[in-house]
Amino acid sequence: MGFDTYNRTVVNSWNEWDPLRHVIVGVADKGCIPVSEPAIEYDVPPEAEVEGKRGQWPDELIARATEELDNLANVLRKRGIRVDRPTAIDFDKPVVTPDFEHPSMIGCMPARDVLLTVGDEIVEATMSYRARWFEYLAYRPLLLEYFNSDPNMRLTAAPKPRLGAASYKPGYFADTNISDFGTIINKADSRYYVTTEFEPLFDAADATRCGRDIFVQHGFTTNEKGIDWLRRHFSNHRIHKVNFRNDPDPVHIDCSLVPLRPGLMMANPDRPLVMEAGKEDLFARNGWEVVMAAKPAHAKPQPRCYYSIWLSMNFLTLDPKTVVVEETEVYQNEQLSRLGFEVIPIPFRNAYSFGGSIHCATADVHREGTCVDYFHRQ
Repeated sequence: MGFDTYNRTVVNSWNEWDPLRHVIVGVADKGCIPVSEPAIEYDVPPEAEVEGKRGQWPDELIARATEELDNLANVLRKRGIRVDRPTAIDFDKPVVTPDFEHPSMIGCMPARDVLLTVGDEIVEATMSYRARWFEYLAYRPLLLEYFNSDPNMRLTAAPKPRLGAASYKPGYFADTNISDFGTIINKADSRYYVTTEFEPLFDAADATRCGRDIFVQHGFTTNEKGIDWLRRHFSNHRIHKVNFRNDPDPVHIDCSLVPLRPGLMMANPDRPLVMEAGKEDLFARNGWEVVMAAKPAHAKPQPRCYYSIWLSMNFLTLDPKTVVVEETEVYQNEQLSRLGFEVIPIPFRNAYSFGGSIHCATADVHREGTCVDYFHRQ
């Protein structure tokens, strides 16, 4: 069947590389300037010209990001992939619960952060930032549509956290100068993170899927109780907790560990992977090659971008031979070409401020394939 006319909703995605047939691409509409909170202290560069400001991003920046996101959606559609978009809500409103109040939300560009698809199930993550407590609402119309259309689709909302004072270590950022890189690294390397173990917390983008095995980063946005919840919920899968050394801001796995295709994993050379005890040679034991990612093409982040230069690794795999990569990341593009991929370069740096790069901006709904055990030698 030709998927260029594929309209029937089937939720099915087990990994990061099988042929993509249906995807959600986020939008920049109504996106807001992030405001610091207990979970995160934003390091705003002077050239960003937004320090102390809040509310929606300037119209011209939203327009530039929208152009790039729409282009991504069109590139995917031209390849026969069905693309859905979330419905932006008014993000410039306070987030108010019985436990906290935060001045505004962020947006719904990074769909990958909120939604985790495993087989026929889509899970709404707990999220760990107060600003993101209601972000799932932008995706609910789509999820309900899938639920109504696909009789096998399972829609799960992970337990909503309270995100009160007990969820965060008091003074985590206040007692460390944000420019004191060494101290921040030492904190992270000792696994002393801003979140506590009061309640399960996880962002969907801390997980990367390889069939029966799911690798989950333990860090600022996912705690050990969140990983435990994932282990209990996906009891037929093997959930592997991973950490990365030398990462001052351990948030989301898709700039540190990226599966490319069966037998080939890409890792961040600046952030050595730390597996759980007894699993240090899991990849080698199962015949997987781990290649170090090419260096980023940019020495510092895009202005008004709060994310790492390693967004260079944040590309979208369409199938085992095709990837969509930010066009200026020339070293990454060249490396992927040498690894045998068709590289589709697209502009995307204006969208970075709204939540990351190309992989962040998407969430799988359907990929061909089934659940395969790629790591049977445990």
